[in-house]
Amino acid sequence: MGLYSTPMKGFLVLVLCLFVAVSEAEYVKYKDPKMSLSVRIKDLMKRMTLEEKIGQMTQIERKVATPEVMSKYFIGSVLSGGGSVPSPKATAETWVNMVNEIQKASLSTRLGIPMIYGIDAVHGHNNVYGATLFPHNVGLGATRDPALLKRIGDATALEVRATGIQYAFAPCIAVCRDPRWGRCYESYSEDHKIVQAMTEIIPGLQGDLPANSRKGVPYVGGKTKVAACAKHFVADGGTVRGLDENNTVIDYKGLLNIHMPAYFDSISKGVSTVMVSYSSWNGERMHANRELVTGFLKDRLKFRGFVISDWQGIDRITNPPHANYTYSVQAGVLAGIDMVMVPEAFTEFIDALTSLVKNKAIPMSRIDDAVKRILRVKFTMGLFENPMGDLSMANQLGSKEHRELAREAVRKSLVLLKNGKGKGKQLLPLPKKTSKILVAGSHADNLGYQCGGWTIEWQGVAGNDLVVGTSILSAVKNTVDPSTQVVYHENPDSGFVKSSKFDYAIVVVGEHPYTEMFGDSTNLTIAEPGVSTITNVCKTVKCVVVVVSGRPVVIEPYINSMDALVAAWLPGSEGQGVADVLFGDYGFTGKLPRTWFKSVNQLPMNVGDSHYDPLFPFGFGLTTQPATGM
Repeated sequence: MGLYSTPMKGFLVLVLCLFVAVSEAEYVKYKDPKMSLSVRIKDLMKRMTLEEKIGQMTQIERKVATPEVMSKYFIGSVLSGGGSVPSPKATAETWVNMVNEIQKASLSTRLGIPMIYGIDAVHGHNNVYGATLFPHNVGLGATRDPALLKRIGDATALEVRATGIQYAFAPCIAVCRDPRWGRCYESYSEDHKIVQAMTEIIPGLQGDLPANSRKGVPYVGGKTKVAACAKHFVADGGTVRGLDENNTVIDYKGLLNIHMPAYFDSISKGVSTVMVSYSSWNGERMHANRELVTGFLKDRLKFRGFVISDWQGIDRITNPPHANYTYSVQAGVLAGIDMVMVPEAFTEFIDALTSLVKNKAIPMSRIDDAVKRILRVKFTMGLFENPMGDLSMANQLGSKEHRELAREAVRKSLVLLKNGKGKGKQLLPLPKKTSKILVAGSHADNLGYQCGGWTIEWQGVAGNDLVVGTSILSAVKNTVDPSTQVVYHENPDSGFVKSSKFDYAIVVVGEHPYTEMFGDSTNLTIAEPGVSTITNVCKTVKCVVVVVSGRPVVIEPYINSMDALVAAWLPGSEGQGVADVLFGDYGFTGKLPRTWFKSVNQLPMNVGDSHYDPLFPFGFGLTTQPATGM
């Protein structure tokens, strides 16, 4: 007879099986939200292979982000480049479904590390049809209203989350020192103090930093907030002659005093990520500048979020770009870049980085630092607990509340530069009730032009089909008395204007949309036929000229013919805000965030320069009181 009876043997086998099952379903610390952040990061890091770590450092474009690619290469992040959408005029549901399909593939991997999806939401959720489009940053700088910026950040976060996306490549905190730069409208001001104040958009996007937070630690306050990105580190707005991606020549003191201060504020507000600039500082590419990216940003400022490259940013370390890719990967990663926006040739990047680590050209400690930073942001924002998007916030996209906020921002951004040809001859505010008025100009009935670059497409769009909003012409019609006849003529000749006997005219002209280097300009002129429209109209009838542009443009030769002049910047989708102020429902309050030059030959010219002789100085802006009984 055996030592144990048959029933006892069965019981022991069952206990053994249960023990094995429990062991296999081992408690995993990194999946436990009750564990501290450091414990979770440490636990996950010790489980990760080199392949999984390098995957986390890789950001790819959604067009190449198939489920197979995501799971095979353990990709850590995906992005939509400018104009990269799941389908034309895609709904919030279409966006959420696309992001979730990609996320499911990430969660199916051995460790189930969720990917983070990034997008350029730089004046609202601007890639997405139907979103609220706020004024571009130059206009927001004219408001001098940090609390408004925080509310805009909050609204933008909700609209981004409505599409299942968790990461916005915003704000741009460049200090544009030369309006010839094609990204000047992405800068709040030539004055770093205004740029610093406008970093209040960061707690809007991410949530208010808890009172006991350590300096430099990233923060994102849950499912209605997004990770923000301060960009482009550093001095992108100071390049010689305003050439995009070029060289900023300035001493260390000037760098710290002009271009760096907004990074102090951004980091103190818990910004999650920092994007490196394509540009160089005194000849050294920022993507390869270890002294500033690691030595200053990470070590001195104690930034604990992750540093991301720009689109193919490491490729452009060499000239021509991609001439020695292995060198570029080595230089960029050793400089302190944690996540590389590849964005398409990802296997080349992964192979190069893997080889560099295995050959000890890049130490494992640098890889671990990068991955810890990426995981810190993902854990902090609750991505492990809530990786999937849902449709609960779909109604936030382009909501009435957000459009009213954008309309308020437009009102506050308008700068009145001239009002009347003499004392006591003010034209604004305009009367709502009159016989007949003319609205003219290429930008009066064109939502695409009104919104500028980074709108639906990378370079922006023209016309009214792809943007949901209110054109300035429609806003005028909405505002005047029903008995007032509004005549629209895009480019009338002087004979038409003379014969039509208008009481006054509103002329809306400006720049066509552009983005990045495509906006670099040496002449800064109003797009044709804007000048002839001004001439034909304003020499015949009382006129207010509304300039829709991303920066000051040449206006001095024509200003004497105008009765009134308004800088509207790039106001976005809510043109009703322009009419609100033109007709006196609200007063003008905006102040120039940039110096308005007389001639491009004066450039660069910023407030405080010895040769300062502007047409309108920095901070200038006439005011009006709201009208009564008009």
